[in-house]
Order: sequence, then C-alpha cells, then structure tokens
Amino acid sequence: MLAVLALGFVIGLQHALEADHIAAVSNLLARAGERRGALRGAMRHGLFWGIGHSCTLLAMVGAFLAFGLAIGETAGQAIEALVGALLVFLGARLLYGILRDRVHLHIHRHRDGTRHLHLHSHREERGRHDPERHEHDHRVPVKSLLIGLLHGLAGSAALVLLAANSFENPVLGFAYVVLFALGSICGMALFSAAIVLPLAWSARSLTWVNHLLQGTIAIASVAIGLHHILTIYGWPG
Repeated sequence: MLAVLALGFVIGLQHALEADHIAAVSNLLARAGERRGALRGAMRHGLFWGIGHSCTLLAMVGAFLAFGLAIGETAGQAIEALVGALLVFLGARLLYGILRDRVHLHIHRHRDGTRHLHLHSHREERGRHDPERHEHDHRVPVKSLLIGLLHGLAGSAALVLLAANSFENPVLGFAYVVLFALGSICGMALFSAAIVLPLAWSARSLTWVNHLLQGTIAIASVAIGLHHILTIYGWPG
C-alpha cells in the first residue's frame, strides 16, 4: 500500500511536466531570466503554480468523496478549451513583448559594490533612462497561482479522481491525492529552476540567444494552445 501511495508522488512529478503545464509556466518565466535572483523567482513561480493546481485537485476530490460532486463532460471540455486559449494568449503576449521592447545590456552596480550585467527593457519607463534603476520583485506570483488553479480544473483532475476512487478506504484515496499534489508542486518547482537557468545565462551573456529562447517558448505556447482547442472541438476540414 505504501508503494502505491509513493507512486502517487512520482506520478505527480511526471504530471507537472505535461506539455500544457510546461508551456504555461515557461511563458511566465520567459522574462524572469532578466532579473537578479532569477532562480529563486522561478522556483517561486513553479511553487505557486503547484499550490494552485493542488488546491483545485484537493477541493474537487474532497467534494467528490464527501458529496459525490464532479464536473460534467461539457464543463470539463470548456475548461480544457480555456486552458488552450490561455496558452495562445500567453504566447502571443510574449511575442508582442519581444517585438515591442527596446532591450539592451548595461552594467548595474548595487550599493554594496556588487556589479553584474543586466538586460534592461524600457517598457513602461517614462522620462530619462536611469541605468542604476533596478528593482527586485518579491511579490507573490498571482498569475502562476491562478493558472495552476485553472490547470487543476482541467482533465487531469478526472484522472486523479479515478485513481483516488479506486481505493476502498476514502482516507487512503485522499492521501494518494495529497502525495500526487506534493509531487506536482516539487516537479514544477524543479522544472522552473531548470528552464530559467539558460534564460538567465543568455540574458547576461548573449541577448540574441535570450530572444531566441523567448521566441521559441512563445511560438510553442501558441501551437500547444491551438492544438489543445482543436483536439477538443475538432480539426477543420
């Protein structure tokens, strides 16, 4: 029994790496490599995506085990299509940002004397450019949390629910879901750290490589989103 529960954690790790999950979080991280502390910030994005995803899963499984409530097929398809539309939007927005922003490298010096190369954008900057202006973002990544909540509502919830319902003891079923959720949180946090490393390196060393990586993420996101929608509602022709 312990082996089966442990399998839930491993499947959760793998589940975090599904194409639509990767596309969504990669979009959120595409500009993260431009900031100092990118690794911490990326893991925070992945962590909050996993928390949002897990909250939805646990709520849905709890509602089913306690009250027999579940999302219908039509509503489930609509949510899946919404996930696809979100991926298209995120990818298109990233492409637009790449084309719009005036990006350059400069050396930034902190008050403690630490110096590093900083890929700077003039987006949303008014007035004369100040090369010493440099902010660190420590806010809760609400976008990652909301996207995780939405992903938790999509089709994967039904599969987890099916696995949880296969246990004769509801407590064990819920424990399986908890371990699955922890696995997805860990999986996305680790993936976020892995994806931001080349972005951060290229942002400080090779601007054109950074733009190429961001463009690839954006195009892949649009393609996966369109495939998601067309798979649900049918291909033309």
